[in-house]
Amino acid sequence: MEKFIIDGGRRLEGEVEISGSKNACLPIMAATLLASGKHLIHKVPKLGDVYTMIKILRVVGAKVEFEGNTLSIDTTEVNNSKVPYEVVSKMRASFLVTGALVGRLGEAHVSRPGGCAIGPRPIDEHLHGFEMLGVKIKEEHGYINAYRNSLKGTEIHLNEQSVTATENILLVSVTTKGETHIINGAREPHISELINFLNLAGANIEIENDIIIVHETSNSLHSLEYEISTDYIEAGTLMIGTAITGGNVNLIGAKWEDSIALITNLQEMGIEVEKTNNGVRVKTNGKYNACSIKTAPYPGFPTDIQPQLTSLLALADGTSVVTETMFEQRFNHIPELIRMGAQVTTDGRSVVINGVDELSGAQVMASDIRGGVAIVLAGLAAKGKTEISRIYHIDRGYEGIETKLESLGANIKRV
Repeated sequence: MEKFIIDGGRRLEGEVEISGSKNACLPIMAATLLASGKHLIHKVPKLGDVYTMIKILRVVGAKVEFEGNTLSIDTTEVNNSKVPYEVVSKMRASFLVTGALVGRLGEAHVSRPGGCAIGPRPIDEHLHGFEMLGVKIKEEHGYINAYRNSLKGTEIHLNEQSVTATENILLVSVTTKGETHIINGAREPHISELINFLNLAGANIEIENDIIIVHETSNSLHSLEYEISTDYIEAGTLMIGTAITGGNVNLIGAKWEDSIALITNLQEMGIEVEKTNNGVRVKTNGKYNACSIKTAPYPGFPTDIQPQLTSLLALADGTSVVTETMFEQRFNHIPELIRMGAQVTTDGRSVVINGVDELSGAQVMASDIRGGVAIVLAGLAAKGKTEISRIYHIDRGYEGIETKLESLGANIKRV
């Protein structure tokens, strides 16, 4: 099993290019099933989750080639509506093919999804949206069986701003007669990107007063060529990596507006963040103040950045409070930080962090994607060697993270 060995204490300097967004790529890959033909998707990150979605697309009959960072997806012969547990169990986003298969084939038989162990993530909102549109749902033997009946646009109120539920409902509603209004839908950047992709494929979707409006399309969707935008979660992770090492890094392709919640907090902590002509620069001398944050749906502070920020706050001057409102087990990395010398106490959905002068290298492990990379960031700043096992979690969400960090001066090896 592979692991990372980090010799900490080196300042990150230079510039690095941000990869394409995983969270945008996965629903777009699922969306290609709606339109028969050959799609070309550029700037696709080489990630474990992308390879899992490729397997799923092949299972349902698509022909997929992945060269460089370009995916060629030929959906002409898609004819299988069943996706087995063996592939769906690996990640939650795999359930997105349900909406796409219902839209394309009229039915879907998909195992309940798996993914990171960060707390319960029920699919009730997905099924509620499907049924509101007229999809018949029957669950048995661990599979969700969805059947297209007489689909008709309607008004769907989501009880929570679920990203994947919003995406799945969009994939069904673009093939539905009449107009659909999604109220309290998620608004993350990757939702906007899925909408952009679908519109370029022939859909007619707009956002008005925070309501996603899906108009009926007169023609079938068509295949297209598309480039994925940069990953604001990776950009935020590397911003924090720069700050925790007292570095100076220009993040090429990072979008200021996508990371504004994080940037605002970093600036309030005394860390310099500025726009450049091709991205965002973070610069600091390694001294910064504590802060308190609470995760929230976009444009609030993203839950996918919370673990990384806790690593940064472990070395801040003062006491910080981090409250997690999205996933109840998103503090799985805290015991590993404590092994490295962090002073953290957990109080329900919050942690209280008393900043320390230094962290020390230790043997630790990754428990999920974001918690795992949070430990990598802590290792970059720690004194001595840090050995991180179970890094396959990190590989699901970060493309060549050790290569990027090495290019900036970090001493990190995959062994």
